[in-house]
Amino acid sequence: MTCWYEGPLAAFDTETTGVDVETDRIVSAALVVQDAPGTRPRVTRWLVNPGVPVPAAATEVHGLTQEHLQRNGRWPAPVMYEVAQALAEQAAVGRPVVVMNAPFDLTLLDRELRRHRASSLSRWFERSPLLVLDPRVLDKHLDRYRKGRRTLAGLCAQYEVALEEAHDATADAAAALEVTRAVGRRFAARLERLSPGELHTLQAVWHAAQARGLQAWFARTGTEEIVDPAWPLRPDLPAAA
Repeated sequence: MTCWYEGPLAAFDTETTGVDVETDRIVSAALVVQDAPGTRPRVTRWLVNPGVPVPAAATEVHGLTQEHLQRNGRWPAPVMYEVAQALAEQAAVGRPVVVMNAPFDLTLLDRELRRHRASSLSRWFERSPLLVLDPRVLDKHLDRYRKGRRTLAGLCAQYEVALEEAHDATADAAAALEVTRAVGRRFAARLERLSPGELHTLQAVWHAAQARGLQAWFARTGTEEIVDPAWPLRPDLPAAA
């Protein structure tokens, strides 16, 4: 039987106006689908006019200017529907979806759906659950004592995966997919008997433990930042009273 890391995988990534999942917006997204290692992937790309200013700092990261998005991007409402539908199609066929730092991208998508479609991401997976593979969580659990950053670029260097055009949604998704396959191969003895569903459940536990550890470190260093233990999607903030 083929191990999950040698079988069909998809990968999803976004570029945004910033790093606040509650207020920032998606400006581009990509879904990369690969039936087997080494085969040519199928890529779907979306470019979004977010309807809000695009900060210069964000443009410096991904290269998408407000003017370019206004001329070439589509309005968010139909795009968010299409993105959620594309992910739901992966769930329906049981294909795991790689999402690097999943709570960021998936929570942003959820908030965009709530903002523009009066919906939520979880509604799309009521019939078939989305099986997420997060290389950041996997690597941090399986190689927890390794020094160095666990950004996508850092993981690509560690697992010898080429990363071209970093901070392009398609390039980042494709690289994250290859990193995840490489993680599977390196730690095959610990992963090959796990199904994607079992691994999804375990990653939620591992991420929560990682969040508690980081929160404890912040407390020791006097950092006030709060680490959310939820994975792969952060719960919606309660409405203000």
